[in-house]
Amino acid sequence: MAGNSHGHTPAAWTGVTISFIGFCIAGAFMVLAEPLGFWAGCAVVLLGGVVGMAMNAAGLGMPKESEELRRARAEAGQLQAH
Repeated sequence: MAGNSHGHTPAAWTGVTISFIGFCIAGAFMVLAEPLGFWAGCAVVLLGGVVGMAMNAAGLGMPKESEELRRARAEAGQLQAH
């Protein structure tokens, strides 16, 4: 697991942070029995996903692996196993 950097990008951190804040808002308003605040918190959770995807599209996320890089990584793994 230490060999990859899954999720360690500005896009991932920002999206998760916004979603977590929305989760906290929704949870607090659920305890307070305020439906409008609960749904506002749910909207913030969704906003976190949208912001994360937008930042990823803007180049702040993980680049997608090319087929050539995948093959090279698999080949290196096979050589290392022997």
